[in-house]
Amino acid sequence: MDQATEDAAVKSATDFPAYGQARTSNELRKLGVFVSSSGVRSIWLRHDLANVKTRLKALQTKVTEKGGIPTEAQVQALEKKKLDDAACGEIETAHPGHLGSQDTFSVGTLKGIGRVYQQTYIDTYCKVAQVNLYTAKTPITAADLLNDRVLPFHEEHDLPMLRIMTDRGLTIAAVSTDMTSNSSWQSTILITQRPR
Repeated sequence: MDQATEDAAVKSATDFPAYGQARTSNELRKLGVFVSSSGVRSIWLRHDLANVKTRLKALQTKVTEKGGIPTEAQVQALEKKKLDDAACGEIETAHPGHLGSQDTFSVGTLKGIGRVYQQTYIDTYCKVAQVNLYTAKTPITAADLLNDRVLPFHEEHDLPMLRIMTDRGLTIAAVSTDMTSNSSWQSTILITQRPR
């Protein structure tokens, strides 16, 4: 495949990131560049542009590095991606402690002990996890994890803790009441629904 065809397919990927391989092939054909849709795919694979997400990422890089003004189609594609990211649950956080996620998992049953649960807290910015194992699944164990590991870790590193996201209101409601009454820590509790 000649370099002009390859350059045209790569340019089309960032100019029209929402176009698929077949449409890109047809649009290039109108411009006098003859390449099949499988040819477009192989070019995009070589340049890491195989899906819409990677083409949008390449477009964002191109706009920020070269300082160009995106076309209306490009702006619409970028805005759609931003909305899709928010709808799919992708969250942007600004610093450690901006948003933490807490949940309880069943580890299993141990002979002589019974059911074992894992309380997990993950800082969504830096992906640092704090974990404790318990034999009960109660608000007390959720509060214990926060008081025993999470808050001391944040205080030790001088990091503010602003929000905790959880999927259960009952466990975290008791934790929030207990923690705000006993310390200067104030939080926003984000309660999400369990996927069905």
